[in-house]
Amino acid sequence: MSQYNPVTPEVIAELEKVVPGRVVTGAEVNPDYARDEMPIYGTRMPEVSIDVLTTEEVSGIMQVCYAHNIPVTTRGSGTGLVGGCTPICGGVVLCTSKMNKILGYDLDNFTVDVQPGVLLQQLADDAMSHGCMYPPDPGEKLATLGGNVSTNASGMRGVKYGATRDYVLAMTVVLPDGRITRMGAAVSKTSSGYSLINLMIGSEGTLGIITELTLKLIPAPKATISLIVPFEDLAACISMVPKFKQNHLNPQAIEFFEKEILITSEEYLGKQVFPRKVEGAEVGAYLLLTFDGDSQEELDNIVEQVAEMLLEEGAMDVLVADTPPKMKDAWAARSSFLEGIEEQTKLLDECDVVVPVTRIPEYVVYVDELAKNYQFRLQYFGHAGDGNLHIYTCSNDMEREEFLRQVDDFWNKVYAKTMELGGQISGEHGIGMGKVKYLAEAVGEANIQLMQGIKKVFDPKMILNPGKVCYSL
Repeated sequence: MSQYNPVTPEVIAELEKVVPGRVVTGAEVNPDYARDEMPIYGTRMPEVSIDVLTTEEVSGIMQVCYAHNIPVTTRGSGTGLVGGCTPICGGVVLCTSKMNKILGYDLDNFTVDVQPGVLLQQLADDAMSHGCMYPPDPGEKLATLGGNVSTNASGMRGVKYGATRDYVLAMTVVLPDGRITRMGAAVSKTSSGYSLINLMIGSEGTLGIITELTLKLIPAPKATISLIVPFEDLAACISMVPKFKQNHLNPQAIEFFEKEILITSEEYLGKQVFPRKVEGAEVGAYLLLTFDGDSQEELDNIVEQVAEMLLEEGAMDVLVADTPPKMKDAWAARSSFLEGIEEQTKLLDECDVVVPVTRIPEYVVYVDELAKNYQFRLQYFGHAGDGNLHIYTCSNDMEREEFLRQVDDFWNKVYAKTMELGGQISGEHGIGMGKVKYLAEAVGEANIQLMQGIKKVFDPKMILNPGKVCYSL
């Protein structure tokens, strides 16, 4: 960290010329800018924060910081879970949350131009009003699109519609030295040199700052229906997941979770939606499914096939959420899992590994057995359709240092098993500063060196979001 310079009064004066009246310093800086949603990895207050409004402002700020070797950390809503927007070297926090305009639609080509501070839910609702859908659907609807793209966070509909990466056509980027460049184009395919835009997607703010996005849309489905499917135990529940594709069924989303985490969420919301018992038998786990199509008749036929398959394979029941309020309640419970955990937990850490779908049962059994060796409790759920599992280690009575020690040992074993099964250590949360060590161990020295080389090409002074992804400090 000694390579960086402090933000002096002279630097502040230069920044003021770029963004008059918006350079915030000292005790006036929002304390939220010291962290993201996972403070277990540490916090650090920046020396300066700036809410930016335009690409040109971002460019001007980066020119000043580049000239003076000032570290810069970009943030949106701060909903990340790996310390990705924590300014661990101080310096300047550059917040894009006020760059929140939907700039325009091209409905003939099904694209939309947005600023990075547009919220996921904001675009989802607005696109629907134009008869379109933006398919990526992470659980945190108050995350910004810039943050989603920076972590390639794709969420629940990835099983049918793919990852966020598949919907990013072009972007405007400010490089660490302040240069403005355009990557990609609003076309359906390209074979035009190295894919710089795909380096930016998932780079977590370490290579450049996204200031505008061109995103692909699809026609909104005409009908949607959700199914709540209770099972007596998790093993039976998860074993169903590969059978959807095997039976040529194509859900929009397949989520799985145990009863314990559901109760946590429903207590947080103050509303029970899912059954706890079926004909006197205790429910142990659930699938939450969504199907979409061109007509209600089409969906009715699909639901009939799905229900028959599920009941034959051991489901306790198949409950249909076929009205907007029922669907909203079911998915609100699912979307509130993390908030419920956070409200009831003092010490919390997480991972979001991804494994081949057919290995999910084996993986979950392994994690459950492994967790018995530790004092923390485990809660987890997942996007079962694409093998992305969200695992939370929770404690209310352990000492912080002991919790960190045990969790580190646990993650080392969890990630080793992930790689053994052909998986990856993050499906959508990213690496940030919390998972740098585990990434290096998982991908090996050669790949880490390639990543570090890419970082140096984009950012030779290493001022942009230092200490994240492939570099530790």
